[in-house]
Amino acid sequence: MSIIVNLDVMMAKRKISSKDLAEKIDITNANLSILKNNKAKAVRFSTLNEICKALKCQPGDILEYVEED
Repeated sequence: MSIIVNLDVMMAKRKISSKDLAEKIDITNANLSILKNNKAKAVRFSTLNEICKALKCQPGDILEYVEED
């Protein structure tokens, strides 16, 4: 897929654990793991909004487009 999720990078920069972020944005650890490990097929804007609010970042800090060869 051409969209890369850099959530793990932002979490490391903000020094927040998966468990703490999942609690802050009210999703399960399993769903956060799917998103963090780039296995998600979609992400809700409401979830993205909560992630950005919790991590104090922009959507572009989390999502990246990489052209496929």
